[in-house]
Amino acid sequence: MTANSRTALVTGASAGIGTAFARHLAAQGYSLLLVARRADRLNDLAAELRDTHAVRCDVFAADLTDPAAPAAIVDHATLQGIQIDVLINNAGLSGNTAFTETPWPTLAGEIQLMVTAPTELMHRTAGGMRERGWGRIVNLSSLAAFSPPGASLLYTGIKSYVALVSQSLDMELKPHGVHVTALCPGFTHSEFHDVMGTRDTASKLPGILWQEPDEVVREGWNAVMAGKPVCIPGTVNKIVASGVRPLPVRLQYVLGRTLNPFKNG
Repeated sequence: MTANSRTALVTGASAGIGTAFARHLAAQGYSLLLVARRADRLNDLAAELRDTHAVRCDVFAADLTDPAAPAAIVDHATLQGIQIDVLINNAGLSGNTAFTETPWPTLAGEIQLMVTAPTELMHRTAGGMRERGWGRIVNLSSLAAFSPPGASLLYTGIKSYVALVSQSLDMELKPHGVHVTALCPGFTHSEFHDVMGTRDTASKLPGILWQEPDEVVREGWNAVMAGKPVCIPGTVNKIVASGVRPLPVRLQYVLGRTLNPFKNG
């Protein structure tokens, strides 16, 4: 099966890394199912990709803070005859207020968006990938997963979860032709900091710390195709991660795969 007969589901596709993933995959001939809250942006992107690359490009507007969204997305794909071969779990945000001062529905939405929804989407699509003997899953983690936790923020813990569960699922699925990669970018030029309200602070950081979304996507896609369970894009980010972790990521992965007393298969 070639890229021309495969479909990628991309969440958070309306901006930043999500848009870059959509363009990258369309250029390789993948059909696309684009998901985000903003239908107008999705439709504009879909039209661009159809015109530029002559690929099928479907759109489904959904808010992944809604617990019903993952099932609705997969049900829509089934009704449209779309088989999900690639899953890009990209949608995300971060709070910027104190934990105790943030209303619980806001925190619950953050957890739903970046923990429950991507996990459910993996669960709903990975079985089919395994049966067909081919699949690729990229989960957007962060360099924050390798950093000390940030005061008041759920973000570091959430992204650590994403990095670890990606490796656990890669151990299970790789023998069946399905690769799972945690993509862990550092500072990336996108709307993320505008949404967080931290654009002024972020803009003061040295340029060497920043990457463009296209760079992040290129490294992440090459990593998942090569079967690498963790991808930290950019030389500077790799140096930062290696400086704060006691064991290299590769060694942690090997130990987790070989020493787990509860492994199944």
